[in-house]
Amino acid sequence: MRQAFWLTTALAGGSFPASAQAVTNTVTFNGTVTTNCTIAVVNGTGVMTTNGTLSNLSSKNAGGSPAKVTVTTTGGVRVSLDAVSAATAPVADTGPTTWTPVYSLSGAQSVAETGSSTLMTGSGTSNMDINLTGTKPSTDSFRGGNYSATVTVRCE
Repeated sequence: MRQAFWLTTALAGGSFPASAQAVTNTVTFNGTVTTNCTIAVVNGTGVMTTNGTLSNLSSKNAGGSPAKVTVTTTGGVRVSLDAVSAATAPVADTGPTTWTPVYSLSGAQSVAETGSSTLMTGSGTSNMDINLTGTKPSTDSFRGGNYSATVTVRCE
């Protein structure tokens, strides 16, 4: 019975169908990575100490420490520090102070200490150490009391 069914099916269909020819085509994928940059504060408070002659107050002096941030970018952006935007000094300190912020980078991109803008050429995370130095003219010195200054880290 089984053989008769097979033979009937084969004869009713005529012949077995021929193999289908292979057909191919392509598809395209597009994507866009937006150039971006993030700054994360690791330690937002640097510590400044004076030098031996009280003419300089700096996070680079003995006992001082830098502020620290991480910069994560896709590349193609510039990082920099703005000039000191706010500084406070004790009332007794009436003389001028020149504030100079500098930074260095390590990690995805390494940069020796600089105060200039840096082009971030690659992607990834870099560690930024930010130092600040206040300098008095030769006829003046820092007075006793609390000092503070604010520096903005920029990535654009």
